[in-house]
Amino acid sequence: MVIINSFEDYKSLEGKIIGRSDWHTIDQKQIDKFADATLDYQWIHVDKEKAENESPFKSTIAHGYLTLSLIPYLWKQIADVRNVKMEINYGIENFKFGQVVPVDSEVMLQATAKSVTNLKGTVKVVVQAKLIIRDYVKPAYIGDVVFLYHFL
Repeated sequence: MVIINSFEDYKSLEGKIIGRSDWHTIDQKQIDKFADATLDYQWIHVDKEKAENESPFKSTIAHGYLTLSLIPYLWKQIADVRNVKMEINYGIENFKFGQVVPVDSEVMLQATAKSVTNLKGTVKVVVQAKLIIRDYVKPAYIGDVVFLYHFL
């Protein structure tokens, strides 16, 4: 895990891979809970029998937004940003889904610091997020998350 205490610490990571999270298994229980939370019960996510028989993937798959929602959890395994009085999730940009995530897949987040800018005391950080699926060539997605930090 990388410890970031200041703008200067973040700036030193610009253009570099910050790190990778641990592997996380997306199981059917998590998919079903996400379906309940979002009211998205599309059969390809929640109907195991129909997915096995009719889906080209031969199993249920994780919701794309479920995989995106893992970013905060997995990000906290990569970086510990300290000395902040406030951290804001400012946006997501240029996300592309490249590969479905079949049930029981293991995924890992790789984070790269694309840009680090001091905007009069507010630090804007653009982090490229790539969700890697174990044993797959293509990532589940790749895109940018934007954070704003107010360091002490």
